[in-house]
Parts: sequence; structure tokens; C-alpha cells
Amino acid sequence: MTALDRRYDTQIHRRVTRTVMVGSVPIGSEHPIAVQSMINEDTLDIDGSVAGIIRLVEAGCEIVRVTTPSIGHAKAMGKIKAELSAKGCNVPLVADVHHNGTKIALEVAQHVDKVRINPGLFVFDKPDPNRQEFTESEFAEIGTRIRETFEPLVKLLREQNKALRIGVNHGSLAERMLFTYGDTPKGMVESAMEFVRICDDLDFHNIVISMKASRAPVMLSAYRLMADTMDQEGFNYPLHLGVTEAGDGDYGRIKSTAGIATLLAEGLGDTIRVSLTEAPEKEIPVCYSILQSLGLRKTMVEYIACPSCGRTLFNLEDVLHKVRNATSHLKGLDIAVMGCIVNGPGEMADADYGYVGKGPGTIALYRGREEIRKVPEKEGVQALIQLIQEDGLWVDPDETR
Repeated sequence: MTALDRRYDTQIHRRVTRTVMVGSVPIGSEHPIAVQSMINEDTLDIDGSVAGIIRLVEAGCEIVRVTTPSIGHAKAMGKIKAELSAKGCNVPLVADVHHNGTKIALEVAQHVDKVRINPGLFVFDKPDPNRQEFTESEFAEIGTRIRETFEPLVKLLREQNKALRIGVNHGSLAERMLFTYGDTPKGMVESAMEFVRICDDLDFHNIVISMKASRAPVMLSAYRLMADTMDQEGFNYPLHLGVTEAGDGDYGRIKSTAGIATLLAEGLGDTIRVSLTEAPEKEIPVCYSILQSLGLRKTMVEYIACPSCGRTLFNLEDVLHKVRNATSHLKGLDIAVMGCIVNGPGEMADADYGYVGKGPGTIALYRGREEIRKVPEKEGVQALIQLIQEDGLWVDPDETR
């Protein structure tokens, strides 16, 4: 398939990546795109952290990240893991390690399924305000120190068959990368590739890469360049997508979607996190909505509804709300709510069920393209439920909990 053919294709062709196991969850192009989030409780608060993780799992989160800024926090992860296991919760846990974190990472790797490091901070030197440049020898000397510091963690993860996320942040590039490549996606990619090459030299390949930025265009460029660079060098590691510090509310969701969905549509990305300044469990529905809108995962009802116009024969917004309330607990169905028969049957042709205004006070119910029956508008929602029940696809809400 040529690049032009791919541009017009209606199917998303995912970049081929290896499978990396994070606990029991596989990340890679042969598997569904995994949904992640991160608790915001202090890791030293064992009970609070356990409760936060369970809330995320109940919301549908498949991998949970926890911050570990000190040895004490790293040791607390063992207690958190044990408490979760006692409660029957075996969600994979990821430890977030930042500044000069080798000792922390070596401790926490005993307790979690994946360790996340930030290449810009893992070996951290305070920036020199008087520096004008980095010589080649200075650049190489720091590279040697990075390898010496990083190697014990890589060997431990390899021995334990655990995973590593090399998580670059645009806002925390190392000083030597900024001097050499500038504050650019190229600098982000080279920062990640330095660690990727060390892992490859040590025959460790349970790696996931992220290239996050708070501005979607930077994030898009960095992930594309990272994928191309890895492909050119023969690395097929999965990508973890996210727009960091996206904010809250509608704008935070739109900003995250602009970055994540764009890359997913191009076939890039094997796991995602939507980063909102809200309760972490509110991130999960956004993730699944992004995936479902692109046809990458089907975890909820897909509602197809027209925007309403002068031909609409009932209060479309009100009816859609009632239909959603009655059926949103179901999985895998497409349900259309259309205002009239002018465009309704054609626009909803791919839906499993249709609820269409047929005339004043009358609703037509469809199964696929076939009109099944007409009912008074006031009976429409219940008649739709009855039709789904007749087809054996109805599940009571209590059974889905």
C-alpha cells in the first residue's frame, strides 16, 4: 500500500510493535490499546493509595502509575501491592522515578511490574548558568556516566522479566541535550534513543517509549520522529501516548484528544493516558471514548444522533438523553436516534438499532436497515428496550456491575 493509498484508507493500520508485558497486560500492536492513569495520593499513605488505585480499576483503568520520589516511597509500594493483592486487585503497577533515581528504581523494581524513568532527570546535574556550550568530550563523559548508572536497573529488570518506560518530557530535557539539539522534538528523540541503545546493548527489550509535551504540535512531532527513528534503527518498541499537563474540563479533553487521536489515526500508539487536572478516574472514560471513536476498541454503546433541524419531530436532545440513560450500561451496540425519515435511515444504516421520528407523535424502531414497528412517542424508549430484549442482547444494569 502506498502512502497515498493509506491516506484514503478507512482502516487504521497500526505500526507493528513488539509485545511488552506489564504484569498481565500486554502492550503492543497485536493487542488492544491499553488504558492507563496515575493516582494523586501520597504513596506513603498506604490506605489512601490503595483506595485510589481501586477507584481507577473500577473505572476501567488497566495499568496504574504511582509516584516514587524516595526510597521510603519505593518501599511503600511493596505494602501497597500486598494490600491490593489481599483485596483481589492485581492491576499492574508502574513506579514513577525521576531525579537521580537509580537507588529508588532498584528498590521499587522489586515491588512493581514496570518502572518509568525520565531520561532528562535520571542522571541529573544542576544546570550551569554560565555555560556556553558542551564539548564532544563533555557530552560523551556524561553519556558514560548515564550508562554506568542505568545499567544496574536494566540488568535487574531483565532478570525479573519486568518492563521499563523511557518517558521523555519536553519540559525536562537534560542541559546537554538542550545545548546540542535545542528545545526541539529532535532533542526529545535523542534523549530517548540514548537510553534505548543502552538497553539494546544489554539485550533488554521490555521497553515502552513516551514523548510527552504540553503542546499538541510538539507532542505530535516528537512521537512521529521517534517512531521513524526507531524504525530506521530496527527497533519496534511500543509507544505510550499522552499530552502532559492538558488541564481540565472540556479544553483538557479536547487538547488531549487532538494529540492522542491524531497519532492513533496514523497507526501510532499502543497505550494511552489522558492527563487531566481532575480526579484520575475521570480520565478513563475519555480514553475509551477516543479509542471507540476511532474504532480501535468497543467498550460502550455507540450513539449515532443527528444534530436536529426544523424537520425534527420530537425533542431530540431530551430523547437521546433518555435512550442513553436506559442503554448506556450495554456494550458493543450501535444505537441511532434520528429526528426524521429524510436522512435518518440512510445515516444510521450501520447501526444495530434505530429510533426515528416517523410522524407527529410516532416513532419508528429499526433493526439495522429494517423497520420493525411503529409506536407512540411516549412508548418509544421502552419499546426500544423490548426490541433489544427480544434479540437476546439486553442485560440488566445490575448485572454489569
